[in-house]
Amino acid sequence: MRIAVFGATGGTGLQLLRQGLDLAHEVTAVVRDAARLPTELRARLDVVETDIMDPAAIAPAVKDRDAVLSALGSRERGPTTVQSAGIASIMAAMGRVGARRLLMVSAGGLEADAGDGPFTRYVLKPLIVQRLFRNNYTDLAEAERLIRAGDLDWTIVRPARLTDSGRTNRYRTARDLAVRGGHSTTRADLADCMLELIGDRTSIHHVISVAS
Repeated sequence: MRIAVFGATGGTGLQLLRQGLDLAHEVTAVVRDAARLPTELRARLDVVETDIMDPAAIAPAVKDRDAVLSALGSRERGPTTVQSAGIASIMAAMGRVGARRLLMVSAGGLEADAGDGPFTRYVLKPLIVQRLFRNNYTDLAEAERLIRAGDLDWTIVRPARLTDSGRTNRYRTARDLAVRGGHSTTRADLADCMLELIGDRTSIHHVISVAS
């Protein structure tokens, strides 16, 4: 498969690059600064260094790709539009070139639902997590709204708290619900899940929660 990865220099993005290459996919890394990519990866990738907020600039990077994966994110606690503006740009670029399959990393803490246990649903998420990350979650919620309003073949992937503990090969998923007891997700498992979901047509227009 030919895939394009946005947010490629972040923890999840790097996992997507490495695992995609290991699966013999043709991988395009769309980045602002190519120097932030590990040296050993650059020679194996198609690297596009550009302004990701410019649909015209990124359109060639998503043209003829089997899937576009967004691992965009912000480490700032203040107000941000990185995810929503980024996903709007990606969607506009995909519309220009007729690309269809889009997967986006969101966050499991964004919503509390029936998949959560009582403490997580009524205390941990609404009273602690959503307040702590309110600015990022406001941005993510807008990004999700934009995706749902569009006509692409989208899948939103919501991991639990992300860690760098490595690949477990035993992660769990749930469709349109949180994973019960899923308190953390390794970035390696998240990448594995996203790459598997590319070809899963039943996941289109659904939220897939994942926890290690």
